[in-house]
Amino acid sequence: MKKLTLILLCTFLSVSLTEAQVQTPAPSPGAKVEQKVGLTDISVKYSRPSMRGRTVFGNLVPYDKLWRTGANANSVITFSDDVTVSGQTLKAGSYAIFTKPGKSSWDVIFYSDTNNWGTPEKWDDSKVAAKATVEVYPIPFDVETFTIDFNNLSNNGASMGIYWEKTYVAVPFEVPTAKKAMASIEKAMAGPGAGDYFQSAVYYLQEGKDLDKAGMWMDKAISMSGNEPPFWMLRQKSLILAKKGDKKGAVAAAKASLAAAEKAGNADYIKLNKDSLKEWGAM
Repeated sequence: MKKLTLILLCTFLSVSLTEAQVQTPAPSPGAKVEQKVGLTDISVKYSRPSMRGRTVFGNLVPYDKLWRTGANANSVITFSDDVTVSGQTLKAGSYAIFTKPGKSSWDVIFYSDTNNWGTPEKWDDSKVAAKATVEVYPIPFDVETFTIDFNNLSNNGASMGIYWEKTYVAVPFEVPTAKKAMASIEKAMAGPGAGDYFQSAVYYLQEGKDLDKAGMWMDKAISMSGNEPPFWMLRQKSLILAKKGDKKGAVAAAKASLAAAEKAGNADYIKLNKDSLKEWGAM
């Protein structure tokens, strides 16, 4: 009987613990900062510890030792374009932010492995994508909670700022706004491309809009695609012609699409064209 009672008690406790759903605030809550600099999207995900009466730099965070730069998992910065940091090209992508705080300067390191909890067990120099040494600026008041943000914004760059206790450091970086803007302007001034005409024609076909205009746009897309129009464009042309009631034109376009799909070895479009040709009585 005692044994049965003990088993039931253990089972009850196990179920109770499993079903417990107590929620408490995280000591270092997570945060995400998003910023557009010029035409480049940048974000940082990180955790935010607070001072809570502690001396931070030189104590909680020792000088001249690698620091995770925050708390918990890696603080991760993501760039949508290649950027330049301290004269080094930092490719578009995500990087862990590690630092070596000093009394007068910090080393700020962008590390390609973002899957560490804290600092890596084994540091790999080949994963250092960029490194900047930046000056420490004293703040005349305490910043209670660790903070990363972006400031000094311009069309061509900004600074990633790090604040905590009475310390502020900033990492300037440059973004390729001029290059992207010029490419966009040149493309717009040159007029729509084959893809623009193709997508517009397909949209008009799908929405049952002006089929004459859809056909004109599709012909324009095909004419801009070189000597061998792609099978997917020819396929959509056949559907436009079929919907307009031009069965002969639809069959010719479907046969051309079928031949191109067979040459490319695309089984899906081979089947689609064959099915349409059978439906239109051409096979």
